[in-house]
Amino acid sequence: MATPNFSRKLNVIILLLLLSRSCSENKPGDEDEVEVLMEVLRDLNDSNGRIMDWSYFMVSPCYSWSHVICDHKQGKVISLSLGSIGFSGILSSTITKLKFLSNLDLHDNNISGELPDLSSLVNLQNLNLTRNKLSGSIPTSWAKLSNLKYLDLSGNHNLSGKVPEKLFSTSVFNFTGTSLDCGTTLQQPCISTSSVTASAKKSKLKFLTVGASCGALLLLLFGALCYYRLDLKRKPNHDLFVDVEGEDECKVSFGQLRRFSWREVQLATDNFNESNIIGRGGFGKVYRGVIADNTKVAIKRLTDYQSPGGEAAFLREVQLISVAVHRNLLRLIGFSTTTYERVLVYPFMQNLSVAYHLRDLKPGGEKGGLDWATRKRIALGAARGLEYLHEHCTPKIIHRDLKAANILLDDEFEPVLGDFGLAKLVDTNLTHITTQVRGTMGHIAPEYLSTGKSSEKTDVFGYGITLLELITGQRAIDLSRLDDEEDVLLLDHIKKLLREMRIGDIVDPNLRVYDAKEVETMIQVALLCTQGSPEDRPKMGQVMHMLGGHGLAERWAEWEQVQHLQTQEFSRMSHHFAWGEDSTQDQEAIQLSQAR
Repeated sequence: MATPNFSRKLNVIILLLLLSRSCSENKPGDEDEVEVLMEVLRDLNDSNGRIMDWSYFMVSPCYSWSHVICDHKQGKVISLSLGSIGFSGILSSTITKLKFLSNLDLHDNNISGELPDLSSLVNLQNLNLTRNKLSGSIPTSWAKLSNLKYLDLSGNHNLSGKVPEKLFSTSVFNFTGTSLDCGTTLQQPCISTSSVTASAKKSKLKFLTVGASCGALLLLLFGALCYYRLDLKRKPNHDLFVDVEGEDECKVSFGQLRRFSWREVQLATDNFNESNIIGRGGFGKVYRGVIADNTKVAIKRLTDYQSPGGEAAFLREVQLISVAVHRNLLRLIGFSTTTYERVLVYPFMQNLSVAYHLRDLKPGGEKGGLDWATRKRIALGAARGLEYLHEHCTPKIIHRDLKAANILLDDEFEPVLGDFGLAKLVDTNLTHITTQVRGTMGHIAPEYLSTGKSSEKTDVFGYGITLLELITGQRAIDLSRLDDEEDVLLLDHIKKLLREMRIGDIVDPNLRVYDAKEVETMIQVALLCTQGSPEDRPKMGQVMHMLGGHGLAERWAEWEQVQHLQTQEFSRMSHHFAWGEDSTQDQEAIQLSQAR
């Protein structure tokens, strides 16, 4: 007979397997792509530890992984941009399992070994492996890459052998700085004519520009520029449109939103300098920035609006969300678009996120942690923000990734919900259901994992987990609890502590002063919000009333009764399986239970 400790660990393993399976059933291939990317990363050997946000425990690589771009309709990885990371491993054939990959950029690393057979990547259009330490010859099978438009193997000095003739039909290719045999019949044997022509045009244009810069013309241009900038200062609300190559020319009015030029965004973030990254949300990286009027901003660079139709969807959703104004929602200042980029500009929150104060600040540190009064204010503010999105917006907005990391704090520690801007708009005349799984493991409602259908009640579940984060200061999933023979899921861990009457072990040890009655209320509301059936969970308006103590006692009594019945049923089943199927008494008990 299995020991309790072994059974508990076995249950945890089974639970994690079920979570992974439910994700893969909902989005076929997501789980595989997570595993494939992690295997590719292992083979590449990220010895510098630059890739920190890839994880086996994510639902999909498409929502928060850096250097990854997906087709937002199919949820498949289409681009990997991993240049200048410092890899020192190999590029293995595992990469070919990413069947939808169209762009692979691994330039300026220290990747060694031979080139793999990539012929099965039928969608591959751009391949950049320049300046690595690759050796051997180009596989002849690469001739099957019929969609390849850009190929750069330059700077790999140990590559040798003959270049397959078919590759010379690639629009842009470069084999210079290698020992490859490009043939002797071509005028530019190892570099495409288009590459040379483009380089020559740039040199010629630079020469003509310098020659044309005479004093009189320069003076006129300078005067015109001064007049233009003076005119802009006279019109502080005028949108700035600076000509940048590839910038979208669509001019749409979005009320008080400001449309930033791409150049303004680049200047604000020091050209998206990695040192300015302050977070990674469900839709991309977030950068700290300062715009021209010295306003501090947070600039979110989206990652999944690059496929056909993405522009129209982006503009439509930005326009609708721009009217979602509430003191507990992060205000949208403006946006910027180019052919390949979508950027959102928000106010910078000086006090960062709730998660930062719960877990990243040391107790008694310079800034201190969150006291109980502040945690209560955060709970109420987050509830007000969600209620507004669910019950006062038309169409409704579902957040789908509520957690402590996505609740930001302003200068007065007032909570504002972040990362909701492009979550999901729900047309009440059509359906309350969406089918694109996103979120963070441990915060995702069970029905969302199993069916892919989200609703306001999936947000309620996430809110309940967030309340538990506020009370305990812990993460929604913590594998270290396995070492202490505890449940890795925070929700299960709390239920176990309640059954064992270990109330004192629930509250964050950093909380020295708190109101025990208020903690009890918040725990009860959290457990009501995280019930397995979405129909049993309260609406956010009801949650706000229960946090004030109204109507909580009745619903909590019902919850306790259900939990008692479930515990009894579980005990019967455990007893039955422990003693075998020959126990007539247990068989009858199970039949009676099923009849009820």
